[in-house]
Amino acid sequence: MIQVAAHRIDLTPLPSQSTHPLMAYLARPDEPGRHPAVIEMHGCGGFGPLDVVVADVLKSFGYVALALASLGDDVACNSPDGGLAEAFDAYAALDWLVQQSYVDPDRVGLIGFSMGGGAALDAVTSGVIESKKPHRFRTAIAYYPWCKNRDGSTTVPTLILIGDQDDWTSASWCQQMVADPDRKGSPIDLVVYPGAWHSFNYPGPPRQYLGHHIEYDPTATADAWSRVRHFLHETLGSR
Repeated sequence: MIQVAAHRIDLTPLPSQSTHPLMAYLARPDEPGRHPAVIEMHGCGGFGPLDVVVADVLKSFGYVALALASLGDDVACNSPDGGLAEAFDAYAALDWLVQQSYVDPDRVGLIGFSMGGGAALDAVTSGVIESKKPHRFRTAIAYYPWCKNRDGSTTVPTLILIGDQDDWTSASWCQQMVADPDRKGSPIDLVVYPGAWHSFNYPGPPRQYLGHHIEYDPTATADAWSRVRHFLHETLGSR
């Protein structure tokens, strides 16, 4: 089980055209030189300690990690546009990140959770945002995203991780999206965990949140991290 270190969380202000300041937690490898990087996006409940954990783990893998506090102090669980707003913030963060001397601008990926996972898919779906942006993501990872009514036309290799018991963002929607014979775009790797629920990587007792079941699954969490590390190595490389 991964635990958050007991230290202050320093958030970095980023340039943004949003109505709120865009803040982020930055974790960097100690080694000098340019590194591949990953931008992380939280769920609809907002930025929290687990986003710091994710960034620190990605740092331990050798990546610069930028965890966005995309919503400010807002909660967007009932907003249909929250994920799209996060996707635009991800591109604002990308524009900033590629200018940093410690980042390889050609090797930046994206990872998101729940609404952030949907935002990751929005960010790399053909014709939605990426075609209008000067910088592009090279890979995307989405934990339990909303796949319903998507055509799956991602422009980069994509990994989706979801539980088959998820009663919020159904795994069957992702399965239908990936299996669509008319789907175009880059490869999508879909991993469905038997018996796992929404937010399976969030430690804590089983609980209800906004009418949906949330339950931690340490086995699925460990396997997902292993797959994430391998996928990033395959798509972004290492330092």
